[in-house]
Amino acid sequence: MWGWVRAMAGRGFFICIEGLDCCGKTTQSLRLVEALRGLGFDAVYTAEPSGGEVGDLIRRRILDRRRRVPVVVEAVLFAADRLDHVEGVIKPMLSEGKIVVSDRYLYSSLAYQGAAGLDIGWLLEINRFAPKPDLAIYIDVPPERLVVRFGHRRSVMEYLEVQREVYKVYRMLVDDGRLIPVDGDRPIDEVSRDIVGLVLDRLRVRGMTPSHG
Repeated sequence: MWGWVRAMAGRGFFICIEGLDCCGKTTQSLRLVEALRGLGFDAVYTAEPSGGEVGDLIRRRILDRRRRVPVVVEAVLFAADRLDHVEGVIKPMLSEGKIVVSDRYLYSSLAYQGAAGLDIGWLLEINRFAPKPDLAIYIDVPPERLVVRFGHRRSVMEYLEVQREVYKVYRMLVDDGRLIPVDGDRPIDEVSRDIVGLVLDRLRVRGMTPSHG
């Protein structure tokens, strides 16, 4: 349906974990890294917004506010942070042969800014530098199930009406084959088991084996 970015060349393996706010992305990303390390793989965790200057600006000035800034501003800032993240973190780690697990990636921009009315093609164009992950996983939890997890101090995105629209775009990405869904509306251990199994299957296909064990 939409054009796409180029694949990453290199010895590593790039995974991203996507989903709505409070769906368990961070928990599952960290558990995946821990499980892979326990099996002897050289796995590392990273996240978007990144830990760089633009990522810090996004957290403090874009997400932590009561009203959203113009959606084009959001999109451009997230793209700028992603460029910093890709060039400064993701590519170097992949070039060392690591398994990189990113807690959010390009699909978040497609879902959140796309749901706010921006053209998906344009979002892909301003992110054309971003390599396609080897595996993109979507933790699927209906937005109505997540409302109880939103704290009193919410990000500007953590409102049911926003999440419902974002959910629609994520489901389009699933239907288009760009994201692999995992049912996240289950106990944490069950979700983790399925994600780890999915990743190990893909690593075997790539011929990647742990460094020991």
